[in-house]
Amino acid sequence: MTGAAPSFTAQRVAMHRAAHQLLDNPQVFEDPLAVAILGEEAARLKSQLDRFDTAGARQTRAFVIAKSRYAEDELNVAIARGATQYVILGAGLDTYAYRSTHSSARVLEVDSPATLAWKQTRLEAAGIEVPSSVAFVPTNFEEQTLCSALQSSGFQRDRVSFFSWLGVTPYLTAASALATLAFIGSLPTGSAVVFDYAIERSSLDSEEPMAMDALASRVARAGESFRLFLDSRALERMLRVAGFSEVEDLGPAEIDARYFADRADGLTVKAGLARFVNART
Repeated sequence: MTGAAPSFTAQRVAMHRAAHQLLDNPQVFEDPLAVAILGEEAARLKSQLDRFDTAGARQTRAFVIAKSRYAEDELNVAIARGATQYVILGAGLDTYAYRSTHSSARVLEVDSPATLAWKQTRLEAAGIEVPSSVAFVPTNFEEQTLCSALQSSGFQRDRVSFFSWLGVTPYLTAASALATLAFIGSLPTGSAVVFDYAIERSSLDSEEPMAMDALASRVARAGESFRLFLDSRALERMLRVAGFSEVEDLGPAEIDARYFADRADGLTVKAGLARFVNART
């Protein structure tokens, strides 16, 4: 990703979320705006749906929709427990704020300036209204701390907050990722974050390094190279030190059991290249 261009991975994630609405039944993640927000690319997607119906594409799509569903499931839990602010780190073309029924929760969308500008163009072109409860927060995690980025957006540190941080941590340095976790961990009791992370190479099974290398090569060609790989046990220790009292870490078997049980259409995350975490203060 260059400073002047929107994120390549954000574009691909949006395509997979839209493909899920068109191809899969029943849907694991319902997003009635996923196709509309694609704009002109929606027509290209519809004309090339067969490319999104291969075994590899189904596995990628399963991972994308499962983490989106997981984040919003946990967001609903957090709101029920008193969260009033929802911060989407790496918002891309996420549509939660434009289809939400939780009018009391303020939504702050954090992403690079280029990606947020691209999103706002897409929203306007699709005729999707931006609620007054939404704030766009342009930032770069490697150049600015999350605390300073949110400071000017009206974020209130004394309120229980929920964060989703999907498809971001593999592209960060360890220092940047830890600083973000430390900030979230310092927030009031009941605050939480859901994120996914790439598995440390030494923890992969015999065939998985090849799949990891192929994925890393694809994103590197788009200028978004993987940087951060984590060990599950070390990550839990870091989260505890950062102030989180509850940690759930889901691997492929748990994700499949929760979201893809008894399906016959090949939607499954299978390969253990990444995991989901829900951490609460």
